[in-house]
Amino acid sequence: MKIVGEEVHVTTDEARGGDTPHVMRYVLLFSILLAILVLSAVWIIGAWMNSPADGWTVTAEQHALSRSN
Repeated sequence: MKIVGEEVHVTTDEARGGDTPHVMRYVLLFSILLAILVLSAVWIIGAWMNSPADGWTVTAEQHALSRSN
């Protein structure tokens, strides 16, 4: 801390009251990766569960007709 006239000048670390260990960027990275994995699993499992049993592809019209019956 340095006093110049009536002004007080402090360094960044003194103003913050501590150091910055950069842990938050690892928490953010882990959270984003976890969200991507969970949402991908939901999407893949949902598509797998709704696929036709015989392996043939279903058109949008066939799907709409099967849902209306």
